[in-house]
Amino acid sequence: MSEPHSHSHLWPGVPLALGSAALFGATPPLSKLLLNGVNPFMLAGLLYLGAGLGLALYRPLRGRQAAAWEAQLTAGDIPWLALAIGMGGIIAPVLLMFGLTLNTASSSALLLNLEGPATMAIAWLVYRENVDRRLLFGAFAILAGAVLLSWQGEGVAFNRGALLVAGACLAWGIDNNFTRRISATDPVVIAMLKGLVAGVVNVGLALAGGALFPPGSVIAATAAVGFFGIGVSLVMFIVALRHLGTARTGAYYSLAPFIGALLAIAILGDAVTLKLAAAGLLMGVGLWLHLSERHEHEHDHEELEHEHSHVHDEHHQHHHDGPVSEPHSHWHRHAPMRHRHPHYPDLHHRHGHG
Repeated sequence: MSEPHSHSHLWPGVPLALGSAALFGATPPLSKLLLNGVNPFMLAGLLYLGAGLGLALYRPLRGRQAAAWEAQLTAGDIPWLALAIGMGGIIAPVLLMFGLTLNTASSSALLLNLEGPATMAIAWLVYRENVDRRLLFGAFAILAGAVLLSWQGEGVAFNRGALLVAGACLAWGIDNNFTRRISATDPVVIAMLKGLVAGVVNVGLALAGGALFPPGSVIAATAAVGFFGIGVSLVMFIVALRHLGTARTGAYYSLAPFIGALLAIAILGDAVTLKLAAAGLLMGVGLWLHLSERHEHEHDHEELEHEHSHVHDEHHQHHHDGPVSEPHSHWHRHAPMRHRHPHYPDLHHRHGHG
């Protein structure tokens, strides 16, 4: 058996969450270049199909060894996957599209920031993930920066459209928490299935509404944006969920609008404004509060059996009949133990706090 591995509690969850936010944040400015003359439902469907088909092509290319690193979906995972796809890939986009037709663009932009708080609130209140004042202040600073970035001089319009947009954010928040339940399994398969199902549904809705397919060059460009901005981003998000828990991953993901604004400056030539600088400062403070968190205390690990990708670190001290490569995935047992170290609510640290 190999020697235990030691690494920072920030790695690899934080870089993965920030990378996921960066890729997703790049999607709106790139989509804006493609939106001229394309039905919004069709565009959303093609983005998701690009994600699903791209990952379906990548899956056999990554090789058997890489596939062996990951646990596979079981029958018990299917209901959670179906709920996540239904909430995040079908219900949320439909609510958003109808909400946008009944609400102002400025009001909708502000309301879309509710996804992060919805994700974090469900994680904290329903799944009892640990939260302290530092995390709350950090999340509030990131949210304040996102709201400031979306502010267009008008408030939120309280109408049916606003309720639909808010409902879409709640559905995405539920989706993120349901996805956490299956985050130990192969993220490529999860993201691929989400992309394919959501893509087919949204393209079907677009065609039913009388939309037409755009030219082949636009389809190809949209599929490429969807592969990276939704597919690869979602894979990184799922792996981050394993290491950080839902609340913290959702907080880092809330940085996506700021990243998108920076890319809009570079790609679309948008102006650098005082509002952008202030939003960046607020988000930077929130990011620092989260990165500087050091949640450390003596804690108990109860006996646990599960399957996921792992290396033989301090939490995985088991034997194999012969040499093995790492990382690898198999069903394994954790004996009860008690120790102290910095940690996040990852797969092995979802314990209560007094």
